[in-house]
Amino acid sequence: MKHWRLIITCEHGGNSIPPTYRHLFKGKRMLLDSHRGYDLGALPMARRMAKHFEAPLYAATRSRLLVDLNRSIGNPGLFSEITRSLAPEDKETLLGKYYASHRDQVQGAISALIHSGEVVLHIAVHSFTPVLKGRERSMDVGLLYDPQRRGERLFCHDWKRALLNRHPNYQVRCNAPYKGVSDGLATFVRSLLARNYMGIELELNQSHYQQGRNQWRRLCTAVVDSLDEVLSKHHP
Repeated sequence: MKHWRLIITCEHGGNSIPPTYRHLFKGKRMLLDSHRGYDLGALPMARRMAKHFEAPLYAATRSRLLVDLNRSIGNPGLFSEITRSLAPEDKETLLGKYYASHRDQVQGAISALIHSGEVVLHIAVHSFTPVLKGRERSMDVGLLYDPQRRGERLFCHDWKRALLNRHPNYQVRCNAPYKGVSDGLATFVRSLLARNYMGIELELNQSHYQQGRNQWRRLCTAVVDSLDEVLSKHHP
């Protein structure tokens, strides 16, 4: 019986800026440290998942304000207001050095596994700010998938159920706070590798990370243990 080959990615794992571009971000420390600069807590979660499942992790630590690795070419959000006015050749350099290097590596790893006969479960780890534009987002965990893909839909519903069995007080929602078919790395890979691929974006509320180590550890444990349970039941 086949089993999933798990791949973990983290597109917004850090907020560092390469020396060449630091002059663009002078006086922008608060912005870089905000949810717009990176996904707070996403990288520690991705590392924990990769270690627990002995899965490869592809993580980026450059700020999304430089170039957003979770947006497709042509998306208005690919470059931030800070880098949008750069010369075309400078944008091409950013895309080649940071954007393509991450996405090509992930796509290549997934393609190689599928072409060798494996079935891939790709989990892209992200986090979201608890308050956006004055509106509170009270959910704790979001599981994003394509509702037209039966495997992804059933897997996420089972993952949600397993999570709530462990922590009934958590609010777990499917395809929230974003739609699972919105522009993102998993959506892009689906368009290229429809067969033997399942792409899920995990979204965690940053409030758990902000409330301290114990709170975040509790959430991470619930997510990892519930995923472990679902993986033991689901087979490609």
